[in-house]
Amino acid sequence: MTTVRPILESDRDAWLPLWHGYNAFYRNEPAEEVTRATFRRLCEGTDGFFGLVAEEDGGLVGLTHAVFHPATWTTGTYCYLEDLFVSRGGRGSGAGRLLIEGVYAEADRRGADRVYWHTQQYNGPARSLYDAVAHATSFVVYIR
Repeated sequence: MTTVRPILESDRDAWLPLWHGYNAFYRNEPAEEVTRATFRRLCEGTDGFFGLVAEEDGGLVGLTHAVFHPATWTTGTYCYLEDLFVSRGGRGSGAGRLLIEGVYAEADRRGADRVYWHTQQYNGPARSLYDAVAHATSFVVYIR
């Protein structure tokens, strides 16, 4: 049975392989300093950061990281679901959906007006899940 809970400092060793797997999927190699800062902010809840992990049979199989921030289209806040990853062994267990539902619950608890995220067009398995729990928009993401 998969359960979802907030990330704890004691999760670091089990979180790291998931974090590295997520970054490898997107061909990203964050500096160790970024990894340390990200984990610290997730555990402390600073800078609007919030993290959940999915646990199965005593081990971590997934993670999600979100950032709560003010927005110009509301007087409240938005929740940006920045990272979502489930290990190969955890896929198909419902962990991804449970992690998203956990973010939704925290966003509702905090009164966020929106939860949003983006993914690669080619990420078919994830997009199938996302299409079931949210709706795609016509916005295109640009970065510098």
